[in-house]
Amino acid sequence: MKRTLLWRYRVVITCGALMIVSLHMLSTRLGPNAVESWSTAILFEALRPFQSSVTRLGEGGIGLIHDYLDLVNVQRENQKLRLELARVTTEKTHLAELEAENHRLAELLELRQALNLPAVAANVIGADATGLSRTLILGQGTDSGIKPGMAVVSVQGVVGKIIAASAHASRVLLIDDHNSALDAFDQRSRARGIVAGVVDGGLIMKYVGRTDDVKAGDSVITSGLDGTFPRGLLIGSVKEVGRDAPGLFLNVSIKPAVDFRRLEQVLVITQPPPQPPGGRKTQS
Repeated sequence: MKRTLLWRYRVVITCGALMIVSLHMLSTRLGPNAVESWSTAILFEALRPFQSSVTRLGEGGIGLIHDYLDLVNVQRENQKLRLELARVTTEKTHLAELEAENHRLAELLELRQALNLPAVAANVIGADATGLSRTLILGQGTDSGIKPGMAVVSVQGVVGKIIAASAHASRVLLIDDHNSALDAFDQRSRARGIVAGVVDGGLIMKYVGRTDDVKAGDSVITSGLDGTFPRGLLIGSVKEVGRDAPGLFLNVSIKPAVDFRRLEQVLVITQPPPQPPGGRKTQS
């Protein structure tokens, strides 16, 4: 059995023996230092593939760390940019609001100059939350010279009348409240009537004679005869004229000139307007 194994691997054994003898002879001739150098070279050559793999692995790991740090820096920069964008957007919105407010106040100043009457600008700070009346709350009151009975207007037209006031706030009864009424006439035909609110918040013009010339689209303005509103302020426009119902008067519905839901600033006229010659005060 042993002889058979030796015979089978005789070539390998012979080559190995010859290599050992050759190495021994080479080491005897070259000396120990050369053998050490030669052995080291063989070791380095044998380990070179593993060293390359380790080097590439290390370089890859370092690259991953650098990529991670770069990603963290990019995320930080993105966060800074988002915060800066939010700040710029907020400032832009604030500046736009200031510009819009300045524009509204400038329009109110022009209106006050056109009226040529003492008036106070006031901010709308609230509205009636009960739904029982059509009112607005202003942020100015008696300390600013505002008292019940004073007219309230905007650049668009007539708003209402002050019905209550405290030191720093006041309440406005809108013209489309069912308890409101003011003397008015059709600007085109001069047909006269009383503009009053109705329960559903609309406006009608009462006591317009059936023979009066009133058409849809006509502007309706204050007459100045009720002692509260100056003459010539826009109330609204005729929306519809009903002639079918029996009676002495027309059914005239009015579209208000003012969008009361969007009011932000108003003008309170603090001095009653002068009465036109032969004028009278209408009870409301």
